[in-house]
Amino acid sequence: MRYPTAISRLLDFQIVDVGEGTASLRAEVDPARHGNQQGTVHGGFLVELADAAIGTAHSTLMRPGETFTSIDIRAAFLRPVWSDVLVATARPSHSGRTITHYACDIVRSDGKPAATVTSTVMTLRGERAEGR
Repeated sequence: MRYPTAISRLLDFQIVDVGEGTASLRAEVDPARHGNQQGTVHGGFLVELADAAIGTAHSTLMRPGETFTSIDIRAAFLRPVWSDVLVATARPSHSGRTITHYACDIVRSDGKPAATVTSTVMTLRGERAEGR
């Protein structure tokens, strides 16, 4: 597992917990830095936080000569976020040899979910993994 990634450093994501196929990442957010036109934290930031948690979770499953790529991502925004501490927790909902489906919940400090994100990740092996 390579961590922190460049994007995680840029956005100041921190690993809270990591296990086999699971990961939780934390981010302190503020609309002055991460905001949209409505004055709340931008949904794209939430998606990136979830994507980073999912990628961290999947990286724990990689063997030598393997790598991976996301092939889709979908977000449902449930509540607005202002200045807060968010935790994104990713876990597989189905694991296959090549395709793994993940669910990631992003929770505000009050314990309420801000968003739920699902993603499909494909493990690459052999020639498909070379140079990635």
